[in-house]
Amino acid sequence: MNILSLFVVIPLLVMLLLFVSSDRRYVRTVVTTGFSAVLLLAGALVVMFLRERSVSDEAMLFVKDTVWYPALNIHYTVGVDGISVAMIALSAVIAFTGIFSSWNMERNYFLWYSMLAIGVFGFFISIDMFAMFMFYEIALIPMFLLIGVWGTGPKEFAAMKLTLMLMAGSAFLLTGILAIYFTSGATTMNILEIARNGIPLGKQYWIFPITFVGFGVLGALFPFHTWSPDGHASAPTAVSMLHAGVLMKLGGYGCFRVAIFLMPQAAEELSWIFLILTGISVVYGALGAIAQTDLKYINAYSSVSHCGLVLFAILMLNRTAMTGAVLQMLSHGLMTALFFSLIGVIYGRTHTRDIREMGGLMKVMPFAAVCYVIAGFASLGLPGLSGFVAETTIFVGSFQHADLLRRILTIAAASSIVITAVYILRAVGKFLYGPVQNPAHLQLTDAAWYEKLSAVALIICIATIGLWPSGVSTLISDSLAPILEQLNLL
Repeated sequence: MNILSLFVVIPLLVMLLLFVSSDRRYVRTVVTTGFSAVLLLAGALVVMFLRERSVSDEAMLFVKDTVWYPALNIHYTVGVDGISVAMIALSAVIAFTGIFSSWNMERNYFLWYSMLAIGVFGFFISIDMFAMFMFYEIALIPMFLLIGVWGTGPKEFAAMKLTLMLMAGSAFLLTGILAIYFTSGATTMNILEIARNGIPLGKQYWIFPITFVGFGVLGALFPFHTWSPDGHASAPTAVSMLHAGVLMKLGGYGCFRVAIFLMPQAAEELSWIFLILTGISVVYGALGAIAQTDLKYINAYSSVSHCGLVLFAILMLNRTAMTGAVLQMLSHGLMTALFFSLIGVIYGRTHTRDIREMGGLMKVMPFAAVCYVIAGFASLGLPGLSGFVAETTIFVGSFQHADLLRRILTIAAASSIVITAVYILRAVGKFLYGPVQNPAHLQLTDAAWYEKLSAVALIICIATIGLWPSGVSTLISDSLAPILEQLNLL
């Protein structure tokens, strides 16, 4: 069996084993073993990819093609480059740590959690557009139930809003995929074959906006971002981790892999429209976070800002900015997963997420509080952590353009760093260092061992990217060559 297919098969086996028993200890053993295997497999894939890349210059490695539905030329085609390997590794880390943030959940929860993982991993390994779309939908279905059943607050409303808006994005996306296939003259939906055939320029002008919006809805593109804060706030802890840390990255990855790669001429000529929208996302998301008092909503609007920065960098269409975009996907995925993990720890003990109702938690819950501060520093771009590397690379690459509009938008986007510092330091000062608002909070306990394991694993990854960015950026940058070649930048 192809190694890439194991990323789908292992979570599927976890689902099948969970049907056998509902005993909590059995469920924990099965889920922990399964996603530990996925994490180890992701590490092995990174090593194997680097070894294979040193002797091969193929655009995609470990390619396996199987005819799936001959009538429509749909194939199950898998393959990876450095970008997809990085996304698979990110997904494996967050899926693994999410288990420990859901340690006390029931079997049915983990069934849908595993199905969500199948969709995410399947999306990142696919190079057939229809297979990508199918796995995208597989990832979307469990979100409705995970939020609607196990969420908090107005969970039914949030689940319905998220599902309807993402399904609307799916309609755009399916239209774009079918248009790409029928106008390219390709015999399959393999993106490599379609890139070789090319799409007529006249067709690109209307297919590119449809496809970019389809993926952009998932990436919280303004003004289609409103599903994200409500979905984040109502989702269970681990679902919030996967939702913001991985699921939203499908949007940025899809824009890279499909919209930009297959329609480069339209991307160059129409990018200014979407740059304005993504620039608004970056600043609006940061300003929106300032106005919030709920910890989850603060992080949710922060995610709108940071994911907007991913799309912003992609649209700059140069190697430096695009490298920064992928670094930002990794950085944001890790730090937002850490944020939501810690918010789950705090909410599970205080039973509130309102920073006005908390205070002095640094003395009561020192481990969780210190980890939250580290996540905040990563978010505002402190040197030595992943956020600094990602955002610096994006802003340097974006400002390389001589175009005045792009430079103005870059300066505006860079202002979000200052805004981020405001809402992070405000929140930290209020509920970690401020006066105790509820005397009962003085009796709270700190994070349990499984919650500490989740936080420490994520912090190690954040620090690794921040202290050793060259390894990750080299992996990413080398895989941008086919895209840059399509853009005539090589």
